Amino acid sequence: MDYQGYAKILEKLILETEDKITGIEQSCRPIAPSSSLGRLTRMDAISDQGVQQAMLEAAEHRLTALRNAAERLEKGTYGICVRCSKPISSGRLEAVPEALVCIPCLEKKSS
Repeated sequence: MDYQGYAKILEKLILETEDKITGIEQSCRPIAPSSSLGRLTRMDAISDQGVQQAMLEAAEHRLTALRNAAERLEKGTYGICVRCSKPISSGRLEAVPEALVCIPCLEKKSS
């Protein structure tokens, strides 16, 4: 199977994820105690910051996975299941371009 069409997809997703991380990082900045926020509003802001931090971690994890997929593409191992060494279906790669395992191996893991 020719996986070179995925190079552009991976590149686009990497750039989008980097932009997303930049935006989330800006919203994760500490809230200065001198800000004129009421106590409840400050608590809401701190809670929102926790959510933003979780989103940041998820985006960073995805960015790493996307970069690893791009490296596998360069090495010629992209689209090959790391468990069974069989090709990963194009449908799975379209849905999750950074996928490491095929659907049968994924289903075995969750059973």
